[in-house]
Amino acid sequence: MITISSHDELKATEEAVKQLKRDFPQLFDKLLHVVNLTRAFQFKFQYMGCLIMDEDVHNCTPNFVYGSVLRLYKKEVQKLINDIDSQVLKDLFVANKNVGYAKISLLLLGHTTESLVGSSSIQ
Repeated sequence: MITISSHDELKATEEAVKQLKRDFPQLFDKLLHVVNLTRAFQFKFQYMGCLIMDEDVHNCTPNFVYGSVLRLYKKEVQKLINDIDSQVLKDLFVANKNVGYAKISLLLLGHTTESLVGSSSIQ
């Protein structure tokens, strides 16, 4: 998914991420765990976001991955979804849909907004 993000949109998303970390530290830690797992498995952030938001994953499901690895990954994502405060995360994703799952994930990992400005095809 190609997203075009303005600096203002990214700044607003960065503030929302900071607020999530401040107000819901356990949820933030679970999300960061899933983001890091996504990177470690070299899955698309779009796949992660679609799983969390219960969207169609047909176009972004990883290919050539052992079923056991996918089951493990989905189990970890499900722990995040089952969190009592998961609606806060979903609201953050909905409110920042134009920024995209990949850029939100990169902000969670500490990337600067300046490094993410403009069009991107990070998945």
